[in-house]
Amino acid sequence: MEPLSPKNDLVFKLLFGVPARLNLLRSFLQAVLDLPAEEYDRLVIVDPHLPREYPEDKLGVLDVKIHTTTGKVIDVEIQVEPQSYIWERILFYAARLTTEQLKSGVPYKEIKKAISIVIVDWNLTSKDSGHYHNRFRLYDERTGCRFPDLFEINTLELPKLPSEPDGTALYNWLRMFTARTKEEMTMVAKTSPDIAQAVGVIMELSEDERTRMLAEAQEKYRRDEEARREYRYQVGRQEGRHEGRQEGRQEGLLEVARAALQKGLSPEDVASFTGLSLDEVRALASDLSNSH
Repeated sequence: MEPLSPKNDLVFKLLFGVPARLNLLRSFLQAVLDLPAEEYDRLVIVDPHLPREYPEDKLGVLDVKIHTTTGKVIDVEIQVEPQSYIWERILFYAARLTTEQLKSGVPYKEIKKAISIVIVDWNLTSKDSGHYHNRFRLYDERTGCRFPDLFEINTLELPKLPSEPDGTALYNWLRMFTARTKEEMTMVAKTSPDIAQAVGVIMELSEDERTRMLAEAQEKYRRDEEARREYRYQVGRQEGRHEGRQEGRQEGLLEVARAALQKGLSPEDVASFTGLSLDEVRALASDLSNSH
């Protein structure tokens, strides 16, 4: 049995989004970021749902969201399929990490640094660039003067990993994401104790029947959604609607949720891996129950 891929959203969240595995999250973050060591002394995994300021706002759902010792906010996401307007989406989510901090009565001086880490499985920046890790900050191109250190976006492009190790811990972590076979996982596990533990977790998850079923259902949804996305989008354009893509995505998620509920999974589990709200899943469960 081949191992589940850590690129799968569910596996990714179970690997890095569980408080019991904070040591793995800490090790990965230290490989990506250049924060002082003390920032990792107290990491707190928080609700990944970005709150809406108004009812009509988009609901942002992050893969893993963390607060550091001094309150810095970090978002870690993984995207497998190329997406339209991905830069706009990254900017939107990064900006929300800042604006959500301003609760009523909170002064601007209390804003903490917002950091995004986005792992993608395609060439996000120029193909001519051999850099698999890019760190974007705000600065004046003319003078080189940097904006105060309150905003940062890190992109990690898996296809740009070189074939030979570059001696960094980040390289080894990303090699784990690209490993496809048990043999490849075993090789990358030899690079560090933390990665060995992460590989062990992946192997355990791969052998758990419920986790494998959830992960495979999510993968099926992703493939099906990719196949029909353009069709629904084109239909939406022909009918003068611009939300064709989003409508198709929502319908696909509901289909996966229904299938998972029919297999006996709890509403909490279904909400966790689909990104639907618990109320939405419970409503689906109620409809299914009433239909029998």
